[in-house]
Amino acid sequence: MKNLLNKLFKFEARKANLTSEILGGLVTFLAMIYILPTNAGILSDMGMDASGVFVATAIVSAIVSLVMGLYGNFPIVLSAGMGVNAYLAYVVYGALGSWQAALLVMFFAGIVFAAISLSPLRKMMIDAIPNDIKYIISAGLGAFIAFVGFKSSGFIVASPATLVSLGNLRNPMVLLSLFGVLLVVIFMFSRNKRLNQLAIPIAMVIVVVVSVAVWNIFSLPEVTETGRPIAFHFTNIKNMFTDPASWGGQGFEKVVFKIFDKETWGTALSNPSTYAFIFSLILVNLFDTTATILAIGRGAGIIDADGKMVGGHKVVAADAFGAVICAPLGTSTVTSFSESGIAVEMGAKTGLAAVVAGFMFLLSAFIYPIFYIFTEPAVTSMALITVGGLIFVGNLKDVNFEDRIIGFTAFFTIMLILLTYSISDGLGLGLIVYVIMMLVSRRGKEVKIPMYVVAGVFVIYFILKAFV
Repeated sequence: MKNLLNKLFKFEARKANLTSEILGGLVTFLAMIYILPTNAGILSDMGMDASGVFVATAIVSAIVSLVMGLYGNFPIVLSAGMGVNAYLAYVVYGALGSWQAALLVMFFAGIVFAAISLSPLRKMMIDAIPNDIKYIISAGLGAFIAFVGFKSSGFIVASPATLVSLGNLRNPMVLLSLFGVLLVVIFMFSRNKRLNQLAIPIAMVIVVVVSVAVWNIFSLPEVTETGRPIAFHFTNIKNMFTDPASWGGQGFEKVVFKIFDKETWGTALSNPSTYAFIFSLILVNLFDTTATILAIGRGAGIIDADGKMVGGHKVVAADAFGAVICAPLGTSTVTSFSESGIAVEMGAKTGLAAVVAGFMFLLSAFIYPIFYIFTEPAVTSMALITVGGLIFVGNLKDVNFEDRIIGFTAFFTIMLILLTYSISDGLGLGLIVYVIMMLVSRRGKEVKIPMYVVAGVFVIYFILKAFV
C-alpha cells in the first residue's frame, strides 16, 4: 500500500497523511453533494430530464475529479459550476430555444477554453498576478465559502430594506446549523490533536443524529416553506429509499450525446448571439477556475512561495478535459470548486482526496439515497463556515497592508466577491481597480504586461455581461 501511494500520489515527497486525504475527500464531497440536485433542477428548466441531468452531473464530476486526482495529483474536486448552469439555462437557452443547442454552444466554448488552458497563456496569466493579490484572492475565497454557508444555513437571509439581515433564530434549521458550527469550533480548538483533525466529520455525524431525533420526536414539519422535503423526517427518508427513480442511474440515456444532430448545429450556428455566448462562457470558465486555483494553490502545493505554478499544467489540463466532455455527456460545464479548500484545510496534499471524492460522486449516481440525509444545509453549512473562516484568516494575515494600494485592492476584491456573489466578478473588478490605482500613482511599471491584458479582458467580459 505504501509503495502504491508513493507511486501514484508521491505521499512521502508531499508528507501526506492517509487519514487526512480520505477524510478531506469525503467531507469535500459531502459539502458539494447539493450540486447534483441543484444542477438537475436548474437545467430541467430548459426541458432536460431532471434525473438524467442528476446522473450526468454525478458521472462527469466523478470522471473529472478522478482525472484531477490521478493525473494532476492535486486535492481539487470538480463539479458543475453554479454560475455557468444558470447562465446556460436562463440566458443561452432563452435566446436559442433548444437545450441541445445551448449545450452545443457550451461544447464549442469548452474546446476553445481547453486550447487556451493547454497553451502557455493561462500559466502566464497566473504567474503575472502578484503574491499579495493571490493572498487577497484566497482570503476572498474563504469569505465567499463562509458566506455561502451562512446563507444556506438561513443564518443570513435576504432583506428588501437592507439587502441581507439576520435570519430567524427560532428556526430549527438555523439553530442546528449554529450548533454544528459551535461543535466544529470546540473540537477544532481543543487540545486533542485527533479531535482537531476530525472536527468536521465528527460534528456532521453528531448534527445528523441530533437532527433526526429532534425532527421526529417533536414532529417537526416534513417540508420547508418552499415545499422542499426535509431530509431529517422519517417519511422523507423512507420515500427516498423506496423510490425506484432514486436508484440505478436512471434517465442518463435521455441527455447523453444529444448535441450532434444537424438540426441542433443549424440552430446554434445560425444565431448571431451564439458567438457572444461562446466568448462569455470561455471567460466565465477561465476566470472561475483560475480564481479557485489561485485561492487554494498555496495549500494544495500548486503555487510555490514565489507565486509561480508548480506542475500547474496538469491541473489546467484536467480542468480543460472536463470543459470538453460535459456537454456531450448531458450536463453544464464543470469547474474547480472552492469547496476543495475544505480538503486542503483538513491536511490533504495529494490527488487521493480528489479520487475519494470522485468515487463518491460516482456512487451517488446510483445510490443517492445513502447520501440524502447529508444534503441538508444544516449539515453542510458547518463545513463551509468554519473552513471559509480558516482560509480567510490564514491568507489575509499575509497581505501587505502597509501598501495602501494593496490594502484597497483587498477591500474592493473581498467586498465585491461577497456582494456580487461571484468569485470571478469580484476578482475581475478588484484587478481592474488595482491596475487603475497603480497607473494613477505612477507605479504602472511594477505591473507586468500580462496583468494589463487580464484587466483588459475583464473589461471586455463586463461589457459583454452588461449588453449581451
